[in-house]
Parts: sequence; structure tokens; C-alpha cells
Amino acid sequence: MRDVSRRGLLGLGAGAAAGALLAGCGTGGGRTVTTERHGGAGRHGAAPVRPIGDGSTAYTGKQPHQPPAPERLEPGQRPPQFVVFSWDGAGEVGNGLFPRFLKLAEDHGAHMTFFLSGLYLLPESKKRLYRPPNNPVGASDIGYLTDAHIEETLKYVRRAWLEGHEIGTHFNGHFCAGPGSVATWTPAQWRDEIDQAVSFVQKWRTHTGRKDLPPLPFDYEKELTGGRTPCLLGQENLLPTARDLGWRYDASSPGGVQRWPEKRMGVWDLPLQAVPFPGRSFEVLSMDYNMLANQSLNSTNAPAHNYPAWREQSTNAYIQGFKRAYETNRAPFFIGNHFEEWNGGIYMDAVEEALKHIAGTAEKHRDVRLVSFRQFVDWLDAQDPKVLAALRTLDVGQKPAEGWRKFPANPS
Repeated sequence: MRDVSRRGLLGLGAGAAAGALLAGCGTGGGRTVTTERHGGAGRHGAAPVRPIGDGSTAYTGKQPHQPPAPERLEPGQRPPQFVVFSWDGAGEVGNGLFPRFLKLAEDHGAHMTFFLSGLYLLPESKKRLYRPPNNPVGASDIGYLTDAHIEETLKYVRRAWLEGHEIGTHFNGHFCAGPGSVATWTPAQWRDEIDQAVSFVQKWRTHTGRKDLPPLPFDYEKELTGGRTPCLLGQENLLPTARDLGWRYDASSPGGVQRWPEKRMGVWDLPLQAVPFPGRSFEVLSMDYNMLANQSLNSTNAPAHNYPAWREQSTNAYIQGFKRAYETNRAPFFIGNHFEEWNGGIYMDAVEEALKHIAGTAEKHRDVRLVSFRQFVDWLDAQDPKVLAALRTLDVGQKPAEGWRKFPANPS
């Protein structure tokens, strides 16, 4: 287990304490938040449905509700403040969290990224179809969903995409500990894991036998442009595979800081970030599980009298991280979550309150954009590399010395 006493737990680490939580880790979802509503093909799409393969997925045209084409920053122009809310697992298990946050996003004009675990569309009766690298056939450190929860997950993944959110991947079996940990996988093994994750999405009709449900309205091989690994482990060997697959970003770095990102091996590296942890002398990683780990020593069911203070502390950690970036270097702010009700659901409440605060700032100032990872890298790729390089010279909490109007003075 990595040390959580200073920088916050860097993902779900190996060890018995983390292992006790792995079954809950990975359910998540989301939608991108922008400051305006955008048109498109309509909530249910206007293009004809063209089935792919067994009809589990289909091409339905351009994704609705996407922002306008990004424009280049000019020297002296203050960058927007980007905020990405992302969800690991993206499954609905009967707790109503997936639709709760879809509704929240809709209410506030927001988009998010949902990292879908491929196993969440594979029935447990077909578990032997999964052959995880360095692990027994059918093994998984997260639970398979019931048939009813698979149907609900399909419903909300479908809705998420039609409402403009991104569907990425959280891979499959979520192995964080022991000899089969994703930390030890080779690039070839990552490719095998990804191929299986895509296949489980592309063949859910065959695997579930449910021909009566509508398809997912996207071509997943084209939709999939990034992911986040289990426990933020294994990125070094994932990146060559991500590059070969044409992925545009990876959100698996084991902890970053609030600076403008750069590419690694040709792929944008978009890490979770250390943010102020109110009342403590250290910073915490911008993820619900890391708040939990620093508050209740990995317990998901601590005494309830602690919940109000912990909820407030977690909410303010997100808000302070946002404010630090917004008021200084304008580095993008990345937040990671799980659809879990740890410690009475306080982390879900904290995320909701933080999103409302950030969306309120967006409504007042129009320079805050709550977007998906893919929408953010669309903006990055449209920028002058010299301007991005200049932005990367600004440290955490650092404003341009002579103000934004004179920044960068001589981009080079």
C-alpha cells in the first residue's frame, strides 16, 4: 500500500486493506459539463441506426450535444478553466447513482467521462469467456453484475452517450494485488485485456441473449480513445499499447499536480492531482477513494458521527483545488469517482456539491468548462504547441508574472 499520509493514496493500492474494497471499486459513470447547451442530432439521435456485428452496438451518426470546434488561444489570452469529472467502472448496481449524476449533469449543462468496465456487460454465467492476463480464467477482483444490473448499466451507458458524455474504459477484472496485478502486465497483455473489454461491449447481446434491448448507439472501437487503469497501476506498459491503438489520452498516472499536461509516448498524460486537504498539512489525490483512505483508514463504514465533518472536508478539498487552478495557472482540474456509498454516501454528496459550486462559477463567468477527457484533448490538440509549452512553465498555484495579457511574452 502506498503511503497516504502526505500526498494521499495514489489509487487503490496493493495490500489487504485495499483488497477489501476492490469489489466496490469500479462502478462509475458521468457526463461532460459545459457552460452552454449545444445542439446535435437530438437526445435520441436523428441518423439511421446501422447495426455493428451482432447488433450490440450500432452506428447512429455524430454524437449529439458536443461543444463547438475548439479555437486556438492567442498569446495574451487567458485560457479557459477546464474541469473533468470522471467515473471508474460506470455500472449501475441498484443504488441509483448512475442516473443521479446524469441528472445532475443535465441540470448544470455538464459533460463527464465514464470509464466502463467491460465485465459489467458480461453475465457471470459466461465468466469463463474472460481470460485475464496472469490470472485464472474467469477471475475478477470486482464482482460480475446480475442480469438486471447489466440491463440497467446498458440503459444508462446508452443514455450517457446520447447526452454527450464520453465512454472510456476501466478494463475488466481490476487486479491490483499479487502476482496477477495489472502493475506487472506487459504491453501485449494490456492489448489482450483491451481487446476483451471491447469484445464484451460489442457482443453483449450474444452473451446475455437479450435481443429485445436497443443497441449501444456508438461504434466502441472508434468511441474508445482513453481509459484509467485499476488502482492507477501499470501505465508505463500500457502507454505503448495505447499509442499503437491510436488512443489520445490516458488517465492512469499514479498522482500528479495541478500543472498543464504533456504527452508521454505520444499520448496525453492526464493524471489525478494532489489538492489541498482542509485542516491537514498534506494534500490528497482528487478522487473519492483517496478522501476515504485519509479520513477513515480504508474503512467504508466508519462511525456515522464523523460523516458531516468528512463530507465538508471532501467537498472543500475539491473546491479548493478548483479555486487554486482557476485563480492562478488555469491548469485543468481532474476529479475521479466511483459509484459507491462508502461512509454513508458522503463522497457522492461531496462530488455533487463541488460540481454545483463549479457550475455556479461557470454560469457567472463563462470561462469555466466542465467537459469530458476527450473534449479536453480536442481543445489541447487544436492549440499552438508553443503556447501549451509556455503554459507548462507555470507551476502549481503560479500566476503569470506580468498577467495574462503579456503571457507568454515570447513563446518559443
